[in-house]
Amino acid sequence: MPTPVRIAVVGAGARGTNYARLAARGEGTVSAVAEPDPQRRRMFAEEFSLPDDAVFTTWEDLLAAPRISDAVVIATQDRAHSEPAIAFARAGYDILLEKPMAPTEAESELIVDAVEESRVIMAVGHVMRYSDYTRELKRILDAGTIGKIVSIEHLEPIGWWHFAHSYVRGNWRREASSSSMLMAKSSHDLDWLSYISGRAVTKVSSFGGLYWFRPENKPAAATDRCVTCPLQDTCAYSATKIYGGFLDDPAYQVWPLQVITPSPTKDSVRQALEDGPYGECVYNGQNDVADHQVVNLEFDDGSTASFTAVAFTQLDFRKTRIFGTAGSIEGDGQILSIFDFATGDTRVVDTMPTGGASAADGHGGADGRLVESFLRAVSTRDTTQVSSARESFGSHRLVWAAERSRELAEAVTV
Repeated sequence: MPTPVRIAVVGAGARGTNYARLAARGEGTVSAVAEPDPQRRRMFAEEFSLPDDAVFTTWEDLLAAPRISDAVVIATQDRAHSEPAIAFARAGYDILLEKPMAPTEAESELIVDAVEESRVIMAVGHVMRYSDYTRELKRILDAGTIGKIVSIEHLEPIGWWHFAHSYVRGNWRREASSSSMLMAKSSHDLDWLSYISGRAVTKVSSFGGLYWFRPENKPAAATDRCVTCPLQDTCAYSATKIYGGFLDDPAYQVWPLQVITPSPTKDSVRQALEDGPYGECVYNGQNDVADHQVVNLEFDDGSTASFTAVAFTQLDFRKTRIFGTAGSIEGDGQILSIFDFATGDTRVVDTMPTGGASAADGHGGADGRLVESFLRAVSTRDTTQVSSARESFGSHRLVWAAERSRELAEAVTV
């Protein structure tokens, strides 16, 4: 049996805790944590039975201590990624870095430079490319089953309550303090489209913006907080209705409930909605990121892809249609339906994902596959198990190009 990879976690929020649990269930062991919030730090240390000398308030304290980890998971907020990532890379730690790498191109390139100079392994949390669904789809495409890919349509149905939770009330509601919606939510998708197509993107165009979650759309009877609002039982975005409905479902304890309060109970959730950002009306004007966006890609062989991210859906798996010269594929994150032009036959492949599409369910098993691949890469030094830092940086550059296009209202050459 291989020796378990020792993992330190920087940022014991929902994502950091999820990655730690997945590592502990596989070929990893959680050896340390750095988390500034005392309650989250205590809960994490208790769950993973960490001794006092393995529990730190800051990542700087962890880095300065005698080394007790082989690798580090960095799951801090977006704008707090670059400093620890660069420092841990230079110190020789392998890194699992939650996406995005960093909100700016300059910071992200510094991370890549540090990783390459130190020759450490770094995987970015683009979990979509690691799922069983993606692996089967990629195998089918690479086998030439539908000929050459000519065009792709791809949809990300974010989910009305998920968008309200993360991008109106939550940590990613303002670009200046986090990143664009496209970077925070859909860097996954542009990475995925590049991966399955196997082609380099040459040109990008994008349109979209903040359509609905604006003060002018606030109902006349609405108050500033859901707990006092006369519309809380009927409003689609009611925080009391959304979070109250999750209390009895264990799948939602870590996400989203532990995001709004570390120990979710009926009383603690109510208190959080009375005092914190997750109880604010979605029409208060606290947010500025896009709630809908389209991105068009042109690849180096002339093929194209279109991508839509939209808040106003059920939270579900992505939907994709791929059009080739010899056939087509329709996929919904679970089932692949493959049509052959020559025979007129349709073949269906069920990839049987584990769990649902949300972070609460591990993104249909994709989170687990990412952690599994990262641990294998670290233990074997086989860098092909994960996408490289440079490759992930290339996917991020597509997001920045799309944002430039959206701002300039013109196509951008990559």
